[in-house]
Amino acid sequence: LEDHLTGQRDYDLLVIGGGSGGLACAKEGMYSVSFVARPQSTRWGLGGTCVNVGCIPKKLMHQAALLGGLIQDAPHYGWEVAQPVPHDWRKMAEAVQNHVKSLNWGHRVQLQDRKVKYFNIKASFVDEHTVCGVAKGGKEILLSADHIIIATGGRPRYPMHIEGALEYGITSDDIFWLKESPGKTLVVGASYVALECAGFLTGIGLDTTVMIRSIPLRGFDQQMSSMVIEHMASHGTQFLRGCAPSRVRRLPDGHLQVTWEDCTTGKEDTGTFDTVLWAIGRVPDTRSLNLEKAGVDTSPDTQKILVDSREGTSVPHIYAIGDVVEGRPELTPTAIMAGRLLVQRLFGGSSDLMDYDNVPTTVFTPLEYGCVGLSEEEAVARHGQEHVEVYHAHYKPLEFTVAGRDASQCYVKMVCLREPPQLVLGLHFLGPNAGEVTQGFALGIKCGASYAQVMRTVGIHPTCSEEVVKLRISKRSGLDPTVTGC
Repeated sequence: LEDHLTGQRDYDLLVIGGGSGGLACAKEGMYSVSFVARPQSTRWGLGGTCVNVGCIPKKLMHQAALLGGLIQDAPHYGWEVAQPVPHDWRKMAEAVQNHVKSLNWGHRVQLQDRKVKYFNIKASFVDEHTVCGVAKGGKEILLSADHIIIATGGRPRYPMHIEGALEYGITSDDIFWLKESPGKTLVVGASYVALECAGFLTGIGLDTTVMIRSIPLRGFDQQMSSMVIEHMASHGTQFLRGCAPSRVRRLPDGHLQVTWEDCTTGKEDTGTFDTVLWAIGRVPDTRSLNLEKAGVDTSPDTQKILVDSREGTSVPHIYAIGDVVEGRPELTPTAIMAGRLLVQRLFGGSSDLMDYDNVPTTVFTPLEYGCVGLSEEEAVARHGQEHVEVYHAHYKPLEFTVAGRDASQCYVKMVCLREPPQLVLGLHFLGPNAGEVTQGFALGIKCGASYAQVMRTVGIHPTCSEEVVKLRISKRSGLDPTVTGC
């Protein structure tokens, strides 16, 4: 240890974390130590939450559910498909898991190609320049660096105050790696993780209930959030609103009995399920890092790392990016970009900072919700109701017409400043392929687009995207925003 304290550092850059942000730093920089946290029930490869138990398997299972809906549409388009068509969870899970493993391997190869030194160890700080890594067999190794980046991400939170929660429940860390179908499932939580999981479980034909204590999709536009719930409820997902679980027990037949309380009346009720999935939030993976030995400050409330605009912590040469940081969006693309820009500043002479405004995202519920910029509530709070104009419309995707699909919740709204040139503050889109739609318009909003500029943009016909450039009715007018479609 003395050699590490007084001598030359082992590396120019040490990255702790093998997820999206950490890998982006390592591939952009010179050298890396990758810390891959391993839950008890699931063994991960490189790629972190996004690759192993997040974006990638989630989107693939969402696609599986969407295909189920398309199979139901098929007869209307002339395809003779015998109904109902059964779904094979084991086959889907195996295919998804094989793809994830291929991505794990791809990251290993990319690290080798870039001459990045990779350590599969659990890291903790010894001092401000040194970490101790513990390998799988218990062997310890000391590593030191001039610069250290922490990118350890977060993990799902278990409600430890609820009897049986840990013993009998699972989280999003587990659902994508189940060998057998979860069967009748209770999803507890109102986060995007909760609704996405409930959505694809319902979509592949499973009996699914979501228990929500307060409001859905906190932090998102609440009108849009309500419409997401309405669509899910009208397409088979059951909801227990204003309820909180108090106990989970294993019955003799193997099923799980969940007891919950109505938060308004105090009345207690029970239900029986095959699987209970907790999706009640995430906690930063910082507790085992011994950050205090390095002098890195964290939030006393969240335990997330406090950083400045340059991703710098309270220690000059230690940085942090991604979900582990206080006040940052918990999104893979922001962690990747923040990591790349940070390394470019450290070693490439750049001065570019990460801009966390107008970051687009999409919630992959059965009817997808994409957004960029401010919610209507945020716009009003920031600028005042009298200075905000909201243009909106309901629409019917052409693909829904022949099959007679319900388009009640297909909706788009643009939140603008009222004063000319009516700068666009936020865009919210609920409908098919919302991520693709939102990504395109995010560029314009990032560049300071005005409502007039959007209205002068020629739409691509017939698409859902063109509904954005046809928004003529403001909420203030009180006119019916229904659009008949193509």
